[in-house]
Amino acid sequence: MRVLIVKTSSMGDLIHTLPALTDAQKAYQDIHFDWVAEEAFAEIPGWHPAVAGVIKVAIRRWRKNFLQTLQQGEICAAIRQIRQHDYDYVIDAQGLLKSAAITLMAKGVRCGVDRQSSRESLAAIAYRQCYRIPDSLHAIDRWRMLFARVLGHQYDRQVLDYGINPQPAAANDQQPYLVFLHGTSRDTKLWPLEEWIALAKLAQQDFTVYLPWGSHAELQRAAEIARQVACCKVLPKMNLGAIARLLAGAAGVVGVDTGLAHLSAALDVPGVAIYTETSPDLVGACGRRQLCITEQQYAPDQVAMAGLHKEYNEHITAEIVWKRLNLQIMI
Repeated sequence: MRVLIVKTSSMGDLIHTLPALTDAQKAYQDIHFDWVAEEAFAEIPGWHPAVAGVIKVAIRRWRKNFLQTLQQGEICAAIRQIRQHDYDYVIDAQGLLKSAAITLMAKGVRCGVDRQSSRESLAAIAYRQCYRIPDSLHAIDRWRMLFARVLGHQYDRQVLDYGINPQPAAANDQQPYLVFLHGTSRDTKLWPLEEWIALAKLAQQDFTVYLPWGSHAELQRAAEIARQVACCKVLPKMNLGAIARLLAGAAGVVGVDTGLAHLSAALDVPGVAIYTETSPDLVGACGRRQLCITEQQYAPDQVAMAGLHKEYNEHITAEIVWKRLNLQIMI
């Protein structure tokens, strides 16, 4: 069986879809997936053993200069790749108009969530088979349920397996290290700089602390943390594969609401994810040794989902995070 997945972005959204592939692979040993993904995140699907090929698109970049990109042939080349195979199923695992448009180009039975389940209801027009998937579920559960209904298999909701295992990066020294994921997409989701510094001071006796960054603002923040706490090291700018290997070798990870926190959870690294603005109920980082700490009140789960562990604190301090991280490391 050959299936095309359309899920272009973002990092966390792609990672949320990986357990659905593991479920399908357990049910059908001969299943192979191709995956349409944004060029910036195209490495992620390739980490899963059930993925045979990744088709890169660059919708974000193409929008900036559509006519020039069209003339250069890049868009047509991507369409040819999408139409290259006759698929048993084409699954839109995003439910947006842009993903529905890509789904329409592919050859195969087009499947996705119905109007009531989609973020953009008109996307459902593109599908031959539509499924009602409750939007009250965590994103991981939603895509596991969709794949199971399309492909006709059962899965155990209490078993969570992302199916990826990058080799850890070689350590520069013998001391175990932590990774602080201090950057995120919106300033309102940041954790205060003084708390990162306080957390680093708590860690300095036992750990080296590595500080990755992806923008100038993040580089400045990392430099300030490292200036005040000697155990901290600002890393050079890294690609996604290098960061994955760094996370895989860490003794623990602390992050805010960012895609890399989801990657850390998927790699089964002990971690704490800090949610200052958002609730983890529907999109929180999930993992056996992952804890989401939130400043937003949430309703208890009717049915607990595997890997979603959360705790409410009115004010998240470095001391709270340090204690919770040590508990995760001990699991």
